[in-house]
Amino acid sequence: MLFGSIEARDDEVTCAVGDGQINIKDKIEIPLTKPEQTLKSIVEYFKNFNEVKAIGVSSFGPIELRTYSPKYGYIIDTSRKGWSNFNLLGTLQNYLHVPMSFTTDVNSAAYGEYIDSILQDNPVLSLAYITFGKGVGAGIIDNGEFIGYNGSPEIGHIIPKRHPDDLVFKGVCPYQGDCLEGLVSEPAIQARMGKSYKEISMFDPMWDIVAYYIAQATIQATLITRPKKIILGGKIINEVEIKKVRAQFEKLFNGYIDVGSLENYIQMPSHSNRKLAIIGNLSLAKKKIYTEETFN
Repeated sequence: MLFGSIEARDDEVTCAVGDGQINIKDKIEIPLTKPEQTLKSIVEYFKNFNEVKAIGVSSFGPIELRTYSPKYGYIIDTSRKGWSNFNLLGTLQNYLHVPMSFTTDVNSAAYGEYIDSILQDNPVLSLAYITFGKGVGAGIIDNGEFIGYNGSPEIGHIIPKRHPDDLVFKGVCPYQGDCLEGLVSEPAIQARMGKSYKEISMFDPMWDIVAYYIAQATIQATLITRPKKIILGGKIINEVEIKKVRAQFEKLFNGYIDVGSLENYIQMPSHSNRKLAIIGNLSLAKKKIYTEETFN
């Protein structure tokens, strides 16, 4: 039995097929252009795999995750031209005719981390996965289930305490200004420094300021959800920056709760975000079909 994965993100869609043991058998990258063009390519890909019994779908957002909503499965409002108010899940189901799960791109990666820990015989049943790039996204899993009935957690919009050396920058979030996303996302770094994060030396004090804010997000996740592990991913996270985050976490948290070794507690992803999303989506597709069989 085969399962499918569809993950839509910044400028492309990854489609993949895997077996019941979550071994990836095939995958393809499809450009994210106009909805009709992109969806046509997705449908054509899966027409080559008639054995696919269910598909896990994840997408950039904001998306409607409330199953009781008339717009469940829609991409609600996005800067990507032509994709706002688009019924992604319904369109896919109309052409592919298999059961589908639906979640955010970050949730699928978080679920991939959870499943990968099980496959590696070291299960982590509770984790927070936070990614930092053009925005800040989060997926939180507790006892193998997503947290967030009305949608995925919006850790990117918590309001952190400002760093004493960063009191002038107003932030770039159009809603809150200096929320976490408004202070540490790629656009925030560009606005603060006048150049891309890729051009900034890791010795620049700016990275200590960014780590200060990210550490506060990990503290919030620790206190509210009490995960076994926090995973930090995304383009601006690397081995140097995550050490800075751990150092700021240790200083700010001051041992309030014993989380064990920070090297084990705050980690980078076990695989690329792309691979984790595939693992997560394949697993959610498998879960979807077995859940439906149980209740039917």
